[in-house]
Amino acid sequence: MTRRRTPARALRRAGALGAVLLAAAVALSGCGLIPVPEPRSSTSSPTTEDVAPDLARYYEQALTWSPCEDGAQCATATAPLDWSAPDPATDIQLALVRHTARGADGPRGSLFVNPGGPGASGVDFVKARVDYAVSRDLQDAYDIVGWDPRGVGASTAVDCVDDSQLDSFLYGETEAPPGTPAHDEELVQASKSFAESCAARSGPLQQFIDTQSTVHDLDMLRALVGDRQLNYLGYSYGTSIGAQYAQDFPGHVGRLVLDGATDPSASSFDVVLAQTTGFRTSFESYMAACLAGQGCPFHGSVEDGEQTVATLLDRLDQSPLRARDGRELDGQVMRSAIDSALYSEQRWPALTTAFTEALRGESATAFSLADSYFGRKPDGTYSGNFYEAFLAIQCIDYPVERDPAVLVTEAAELRAAAGELADDDTSRDGEPDPLCGNWPYPARDTPAPVSAEGAAPIVVVGTTGDPATPYSWAKALAGQLSSGVLLTYEGEGHIAYDERDPCIVSAVDGYLLGGDPPAAGTTCG
Repeated sequence: MTRRRTPARALRRAGALGAVLLAAAVALSGCGLIPVPEPRSSTSSPTTEDVAPDLARYYEQALTWSPCEDGAQCATATAPLDWSAPDPATDIQLALVRHTARGADGPRGSLFVNPGGPGASGVDFVKARVDYAVSRDLQDAYDIVGWDPRGVGASTAVDCVDDSQLDSFLYGETEAPPGTPAHDEELVQASKSFAESCAARSGPLQQFIDTQSTVHDLDMLRALVGDRQLNYLGYSYGTSIGAQYAQDFPGHVGRLVLDGATDPSASSFDVVLAQTTGFRTSFESYMAACLAGQGCPFHGSVEDGEQTVATLLDRLDQSPLRARDGRELDGQVMRSAIDSALYSEQRWPALTTAFTEALRGESATAFSLADSYFGRKPDGTYSGNFYEAFLAIQCIDYPVERDPAVLVTEAAELRAAAGELADDDTSRDGEPDPLCGNWPYPARDTPAPVSAEGAAPIVVVGTTGDPATPYSWAKALAGQLSSGVLLTYEGEGHIAYDERDPCIVSAVDGYLLGGDPPAAGTTCG
């Protein structure tokens, strides 16, 4: 029996997993929090906003902050399920957390932080990992605020399956071998069942967890913390939220930094194609570094190494390796392990270990990398609802392509972009995404460029070797924004600010603290 492979096209869309890997990197690095006094309960007074009468109750509510873990304060806000037709009977809850400013002068306001995803918990990111989220200088000056977007984590959350069912969806087995119509039909039925379960367990919430609705939530939260303008640091998918916010509320833009930028104008296929190319390029960089170092299990050229990996993936599809817990490592899970490691250059040694083990019939490190990709913990449970929210938000944000001729052409382009590491399963070419294609609600949004006319300067940070949010997207977003300023980091991995490059930190902090964006063309690294 061979393990079920999750539909590949659903897994990478929109820089999907950057936030999970940020969290994993923090756990591995052992970063700690700055000791702070025990916080006291307090109340935020909202600003006075000119909003429609039926929205006033949301913008005028008072946030009550109470002490919670890690020296933080937590609060809950109420938002309408549907911003276009608010109804108190269907209101949702949004969870927030903040670390109050540590400087003697008190806060100059709030700095909202979002780690990406979609589906990553901003509450967890800020509450337990504030030192990783922002510098100490920013912590001195601002109240650092994180929130779980609608559908995510401690907010009113999407619920599709329990942990054991999710484990089966990601790591279960099929009767038919890969590359056969029977195998593909099993995958389609699994995807349909997943979508049906989401509809049954989450109901109409699924229809209103789109990025546009999250942006309206964020504007309300800005007002509730008492800020006239939004100061914001968004990573990965968090840049989608920030860019759309600037488009919808340009007059409320304070100081925005968007790191690991997405391109709002890119279609679902454009995103997948760019990421496929980006991950292949990053893999080639990894392979070159591996071959030049010690303990590399590959030999010869980069192309020779790629061919060895391609052969390994084929072998794993035919004869998966069984882990101690009974799960099987096939080619698709190994691809997830590879992608997981390529998010950060610091994970390349772990990838080398995973390859070394897999080539001799062992699977421990590969599963460790793949599990971090999906947010799976060693006991078989999952961190929050990241994966479910990720899929649900993607399916409601991007229209599904259904033209068979277009889909066949797209599949061929993806295989060409992936090269030796392409999944050679072609029997479903011409058919729509089996998950989003069976989603109970159509997409609410259509990709389109943003200009944010009249907004204050917006700093867009791009990393030249970023596989998940390619550098071309940062250039595209900075070019679309009427006040966009591109800041370039020459390096590998997903996002730049977390690398703690002094040049990047100085440029980002300099803008958020002093209001002066970096000069046009600034390059670090």
